[in-house]
Amino acid sequence: MATILDGNSIASQIKDEVAAQVKELASQNIRPGLAALLVGEDPASEIYVRNKVRACEQLGVFSEKISPPASSTTEQVLAIIDGLNQREDIDGILVQLPLPPHVDSKRVLLAVCPEKDVDGFHPVNVGNLSTQRPGLTPCTPSGIMEILRRSGIEISGRAAVVLGRSDIVGKPIAMMLMNANATVTVCHSRTVDLPAYTSSADILVAAIGKAAIVKPEMIKPGAAVIDVGINRLMDKNKVQEYFRDDPKRQEEFAAKGSTLIGDVHPRAVEVAGAITPVPGGVGPLTIAMLMANTVKAARLRRGLAVQ
Repeated sequence: MATILDGNSIASQIKDEVAAQVKELASQNIRPGLAALLVGEDPASEIYVRNKVRACEQLGVFSEKISPPASSTTEQVLAIIDGLNQREDIDGILVQLPLPPHVDSKRVLLAVCPEKDVDGFHPVNVGNLSTQRPGLTPCTPSGIMEILRRSGIEISGRAAVVLGRSDIVGKPIAMMLMNANATVTVCHSRTVDLPAYTSSADILVAAIGKAAIVKPEMIKPGAAVIDVGINRLMDKNKVQEYFRDDPKRQEEFAAKGSTLIGDVHPRAVEVAGAITPVPGGVGPLTIAMLMANTVKAARLRRGLAVQ
């Protein structure tokens, strides 16, 4: 049976380290600051932003939530970004996606100053990652690397396969693994004979957004499997199929009418050497790395060494 890689425990370690850095910066009269921009009142986005603001409060990071109405135009949102770019007390700017359909998301994200781009989406930061220069990197892929490193999983020289080519997870984690000297293959929805690739992977990162697409027989015995997928399962028959040996999941489904499942089949634990659970695997690392990026931005903007 696979070792379960506990994302909550690793996220807690990182938050403790961030809190220590915040205290150290406080001795120099520096308080890292994060601005969260939430346009409109999307319920899911409200929860995400609330969790991020709560994490700031816990770690001593200054936070400010800006909530213009959903009717805001692209120009009005750009004006808010411009103001935040100029504020010395704001080190990180978080634009909560999705934005309302009439707002040009690409223009808004591009308007964020690269030095304050704590999501790591700006082309300047993408270029820094590509060329191994200091900069801010996307939170979820950074969290994946922390899971691998802190769990003692060898990366250098290993064969890594990434399922998914999104700008948010797939492409940056492929780049990070290459930078760590893994031999990386990126697969996606058009890949022919997916099992031929996945079954050769020492490290398999599944970020393709399809429930249980990675079956146990597609995994190399002993591989490290990182499941980034978060899919809501609402079909009773599928719940019985995937979680027939998991009474807790069946009880959750009976109570809520749904349960979460990753991109990896639950029985992959019988083949993999190590695996992240869903929930409780990669997810907790995303906010932890956002906090780490905010402190990193505060240090980089002031010419301080990054820890």
